[in-house]
Formats: sequence, C-alpha cells, structure tokens
Amino acid sequence: MTTTEQFMQALQQAESTGNVDALVALHAPDATLRNLTDRTWQGTDGARDFWQTYLGNFERIHSEFTHSQEQSGLGVMEWTAEGELKGGQPISYRGVSLIDVDGNQVKAFRTYYDSASFVQPTAES
Repeated sequence: MTTTEQFMQALQQAESTGNVDALVALHAPDATLRNLTDRTWQGTDGARDFWQTYLGNFERIHSEFTHSQEQSGLGVMEWTAEGELKGGQPISYRGVSLIDVDGNQVKAFRTYYDSASFVQPTAES
C-alpha cells in the first residue's frame, strides 16, 4: 500500500471517528501543512492541530477520493467531501490535495479546494 493510500484511509478513519492519531502518525517530524489560508503548520504537533481544526469545522464530514496517484515522491488526491458544518448547514465541496512523500512519511501536505462552499449566504433585508 502506498503512503498516499494509507493517507486516504487514515483521513477517512479520522473523519468517521474524530481520532486523528493514525493520520498524524503518517507525518514526518518536520512536516509542513498548508491550505488556502496564509498559515503554515509544522511538525507532528502542527499536523495534529491542522487536522483537529479541520474536523472541528464540521458536525460530520466524509471525503470520497475520485482519483489518486503516487509517483516519484508525490501523492496526488482528487476528492469530494460532503457533510454538515457546525450549526447544521449542509456542505459539499471538492478539491485536490498533494503530499510530498519521503519513505513512508508525509513531508508536506498542501490542499486546494472550493472555498466558496464555506461562505454562508446572508439574508436579504
């Protein structure tokens, strides 16, 4: 099983249980994680914070991976996620995540997704 396959499996497990331990264990001690914000998380403590923050946005969430590939130290995952935000609003969005793999560890994680799905419409006056 490739590191990318292990990552996808660990993410789905974290989404279903809320426990990020198996997902964090895949990250190298000096890993970096980035999403569409300007912030970068570092190391396994950063990975734990990143994934707990991610899950904390949702009442429930489930990612389905539609395409994935790992080659020459790069894992690519295309996915859709569906669930419910905190507060009850349904959400469905899609994106792509990339991991740099060194041995069996994730050295870097970057994700790009449809951030407009997180914007809640305002009520008209």
